[in-house]
Order: sequence, then structure tokens, then C-alpha cells
Amino acid sequence: MSELSIRPAGHADRPVVERLWLMFRHDMSEFQGLLPNADGTFRSERLHMAFTEPGWAPYLAVMGDRPAGFAFVRGLDGPARVMNSFFVARGARRTGAGLRMAREIVVRHPGAWDIAFQDANAAGVRFWRRVATEIAGEAWTEERRGVPDRPDLPPDVWISFNSPAGPKG
Repeated sequence: MSELSIRPAGHADRPVVERLWLMFRHDMSEFQGLLPNADGTFRSERLHMAFTEPGWAPYLAVMGDRPAGFAFVRGLDGPARVMNSFFVARGARRTGAGLRMAREIVVRHPGAWDIAFQDANAAGVRFWRRVATEIAGEAWTEERRGVPDRPDLPPDVWISFNSPAGPKG
């Protein structure tokens, strides 16, 4: 498999990220019981905000010339950064790509971090606990928080930790 690179996603990357977004939302629909919209798309407000709003940063991961995943970070202008959305294409999973993506993105934005996931997503639970431990050792916390305006959904699990500064490149 080609070498993985993670970079900020620019305007030219948006069509690729939009396609990956559909895969991400499809994966997440399993845990939230959601179906696509009538036109086959999913809600995309966060996708739009990642590319247009201050305090947000979209990232794209590629292996060679192929997209391997994306991540959206928000809260860059606030007290805590939030991994708002995170996706690794199935063909890149279990290769270390997701862990490397998470680590590289988090260290680009040192300080307090909050990352949410769903208890029903067993692979996500293991993954984010491992990420927190690799970055912060045992200095991380976990709590359940209700999903705003969605009392019908189980609470999200939130991991919080502080990230040291790392390479910006």
C-alpha cells in the first residue's frame, strides 16, 4: 500500500471529500438508525461548515493518489478542539492509517481536545480510547453526554485530553 499523507483539504479537494462524506454518513447510519434523504444524500451541514466557517479545519488523507479518509476539526477558535467528523475508507482500515491520521491532526492543534463516538460502534470505542492513550497516556477522561436536540438517541461518549505541540507540516 502507498505511503499515507495527511494534509489540510482545500477548495479543490471538496468534491473528493463530499464523496467520502457519503461513505462516512452511510457507516454512521448503522449506529444512528438513519436513512439517506430522498435524493440519496445525507445531511451535510458539517461538511459545508468545515470548508467555510472560521474555527474549522478540514483534512484529507491520501495513499499515493487515492483518497483514504478525511477529518473535520472545529473549535479552533475556542477553548477545546473537537474532532467533529473522522473517516477512514474501508480499504485503508486496519493498516494504522486511522491512528496516524488522528495523531497527526491532533498534534497540529495543541491544547484541549474533545472527541465523541457512539457506544454501539465497538471498533470506534476501541480506536478512540487507543488514540487518547497514545497521545495523553492515562491523562484522559471519558463521559457520556446527551445528543443536543435528539433525546431519541443514546448519549454520545466523549473522550477529553490535552495534546502537546507536534510538527505542523
